[in-house]
Amino acid sequence: MIKDIFDSAVTAELIDRINSLTANSTPQWGKMTVDQMLAHCNVAYAYTFNPEKFKKTNFVKRWLLKTFAKPMVVGPQPYKKGSPTAPIFLITDRKNFEKEKSELIDNIHKTQQLGRTYFEGKENISFGKLTANEWNTLFYKHLDHHLNQFGV
Repeated sequence: MIKDIFDSAVTAELIDRINSLTANSTPQWGKMTVDQMLAHCNVAYAYTFNPEKFKKTNFVKRWLLKTFAKPMVVGPQPYKKGSPTAPIFLITDRKNFEKEKSELIDNIHKTQQLGRTYFEGKENISFGKLTANEWNTLFYKHLDHHLNQFGV
Protein backbone atom coordinates (compact mmCIF):
# COMPACT_ATOMS: atom_id res chain seq x y z
CA MET A 1 0.00 0.00 0.00
CA ILE A 2 1.27 3.46 -0.89
CA LYS A 3 1.10 5.67 2.16
CA ASP A 4 0.53 9.43 1.93
CA ILE A 5 3.90 11.18 2.15
CA PHE A 6 2.06 14.48 2.57
CA ASP A 7 0.65 13.24 5.89
CA SER A 8 2.75 14.28 8.90
CA ALA A 9 2.34 10.86 10.58
CA VAL A 10 3.71 9.11 7.48
CA THR A 11 6.56 11.61 7.31
CA ALA A 12 7.37 10.93 10.97
CA GLU A 13 7.31 7.17 10.33
CA LEU A 14 9.74 7.49 7.40
CA ILE A 15 12.06 9.69 9.43
CA ASP A 16 11.99 7.21 12.33
CA ARG A 17 12.97 4.47 9.89
CA ILE A 18 15.81 6.61 8.51
CA ASN A 19 16.98 7.45 12.02
CA SER A 20 17.23 3.74 12.80
CA LEU A 21 19.93 3.39 10.13
CA THR A 22 23.56 3.54 11.16
CA ALA A 23 26.72 4.11 9.14
CA ASN A 24 27.26 0.34 9.45
CA SER A 25 23.81 -0.76 8.23
CA THR A 26 24.10 -3.36 5.50
CA PRO A 27 21.72 -4.09 2.65
CA GLN A 28 19.65 -7.25 2.45
CA TRP A 29 20.09 -7.06 -1.33
CA GLY A 30 21.86 -4.87 -3.87
CA LYS A 31 25.29 -3.28 -4.10
CA MET A 32 24.85 0.13 -2.47
CA THR A 33 26.24 0.98 0.94
CA VAL A 34 23.92 2.83 3.32
CA ASP A 35 25.55 6.21 2.59
CA GLN A 36 25.20 5.60 -1.16
CA MET A 37 21.54 4.62 -0.71
CA LEU A 38 20.80 7.84 1.16
CA ALA A 39 22.58 9.89 -1.53
CA HIS A 40 20.68 7.94 -4.20
CA CYS A 41 17.35 8.81 -2.51
CA ASN A 42 18.41 12.46 -2.33
CA VAL A 43 18.86 12.56 -6.12
CA ALA A 44 15.09 12.18 -6.54
CA TYR A 45 14.58 15.32 -4.48
CA ALA A 46 17.35 17.26 -6.25
CA TYR A 47 15.73 16.21 -9.53
CA THR A 48 12.47 17.66 -8.21
CA PHE A 49 13.56 20.79 -6.37
CA ASN A 50 16.57 21.74 -8.53
CA PRO A 51 15.80 20.44 -12.04
CA GLU A 52 18.02 23.13 -13.58
CA LYS A 53 21.03 21.13 -12.35
CA PHE A 54 20.09 18.29 -14.69
CA LYS A 55 20.03 18.01 -18.44
CA LYS A 56 16.47 17.95 -19.74
CA THR A 57 15.74 14.83 -21.74
CA ASN A 58 15.09 15.16 -25.46
CA PHE A 59 11.66 14.51 -26.97
CA VAL A 60 12.29 10.89 -27.99
CA LYS A 61 13.83 9.86 -24.67
CA ARG A 62 11.11 11.70 -22.76
CA TRP A 63 8.42 9.90 -24.77
CA LEU A 64 10.08 6.55 -24.01
CA LEU A 65 10.35 7.41 -20.31
CA LYS A 66 6.72 8.56 -20.14
CA THR A 67 5.52 5.49 -22.01
CA PHE A 68 7.58 2.75 -20.35
CA ALA A 69 9.24 3.97 -17.14
CA LYS A 70 6.57 6.30 -15.74
CA PRO A 71 3.98 3.53 -15.17
CA MET A 72 6.55 1.58 -13.14
CA VAL A 73 7.66 4.62 -11.15
CA VAL A 74 4.26 6.12 -10.32
CA GLY A 75 2.20 2.92 -10.46
CA PRO A 76 1.12 0.97 -7.37
CA GLN A 77 3.36 -2.09 -7.87
CA PRO A 78 6.40 -2.17 -5.56
CA TYR A 79 9.85 -2.15 -7.12
CA LYS A 80 11.44 -5.54 -7.51
CA LYS A 81 14.68 -6.26 -5.70
CA GLY A 82 17.57 -5.48 -8.01
CA SER A 83 15.48 -3.31 -10.35
CA PRO A 84 17.65 -1.34 -12.77
CA THR A 85 18.57 2.21 -11.81
CA ALA A 86 18.65 5.12 -14.23
CA PRO A 87 22.25 6.29 -14.75
CA ILE A 88 21.55 9.71 -13.21
CA PHE A 89 20.61 7.97 -9.94
CA LEU A 90 23.71 5.76 -9.74
CA ILE A 91 25.97 6.60 -6.79
CA THR A 92 29.30 4.82 -7.03
CA ASP A 93 31.52 6.78 -4.65
CA ARG A 94 31.24 6.80 -0.86
CA LYS A 95 29.32 9.64 0.79
CA ASN A 96 29.11 11.24 4.23
CA PHE A 97 26.44 9.19 6.02
CA GLU A 98 25.33 11.91 8.46
CA LYS A 99 25.19 14.61 5.77
CA GLU A 100 23.12 12.44 3.41
CA LYS A 101 20.82 11.33 6.21
CA SER A 102 20.22 14.91 7.34
CA GLU A 103 19.60 16.07 3.76
CA LEU A 104 17.10 13.26 3.15
CA ILE A 105 15.19 14.08 6.32
CA ASP A 106 15.11 17.77 5.28
CA ASN A 107 13.83 16.78 1.83
CA ILE A 108 11.05 14.65 3.32
CA HIS A 109 10.03 17.50 5.65
CA LYS A 110 10.06 19.97 2.74
CA THR A 111 7.88 17.71 0.61
CA GLN A 112 5.35 17.22 3.40
CA GLN A 113 5.27 20.93 4.24
CA LEU A 114 4.83 22.01 0.61
CA GLY A 115 1.91 19.59 0.42
CA ARG A 116 -0.34 18.21 -2.27
CA THR A 117 -1.30 21.58 -3.73
CA TYR A 118 2.31 22.41 -4.56
CA PHE A 119 2.83 19.09 -6.31
CA GLU A 120 -0.47 18.93 -8.22
CA GLY A 121 0.51 19.34 -11.88
CA LYS A 122 4.18 19.99 -11.04
CA GLU A 123 6.53 19.19 -13.91
CA ASN A 124 8.93 16.27 -13.67
CA ILE A 125 11.79 16.68 -16.15
CA SER A 126 11.53 13.04 -17.24
CA PHE A 127 7.80 12.33 -17.07
CA GLY A 128 6.14 15.71 -17.61
CA LYS A 129 3.37 16.97 -15.36
CA LEU A 130 2.42 14.64 -12.54
CA THR A 131 -0.55 14.65 -10.21
CA ALA A 132 0.02 14.97 -6.47
CA ASN A 133 -0.90 11.28 -6.17
CA GLU A 134 1.78 10.36 -8.73
CA TRP A 135 4.35 12.46 -6.86
CA ASN A 136 3.30 10.77 -3.63
CA THR A 137 3.77 7.32 -5.16
CA LEU A 138 7.11 8.30 -6.71
CA PHE A 139 8.51 9.53 -3.39
CA TYR A 140 6.98 7.03 -0.98
CA LYS A 141 7.52 3.90 -3.05
CA HIS A 142 11.17 4.76 -3.70
CA LEU A 143 11.94 5.51 -0.03
CA ASP A 144 10.05 2.48 1.22
CA HIS A 145 11.90 0.22 -1.26
CA HIS A 146 15.32 1.38 -0.10
CA LEU A 147 14.49 1.44 3.60
CA ASN A 148 13.24 -2.15 3.24
CA GLN A 149 16.50 -2.90 1.41
CA PHE A 150 18.30 -1.95 4.62
CA GLY A 151 15.87 -3.76 6.89
CA VAL A 152 14.15 -0.74 8.41
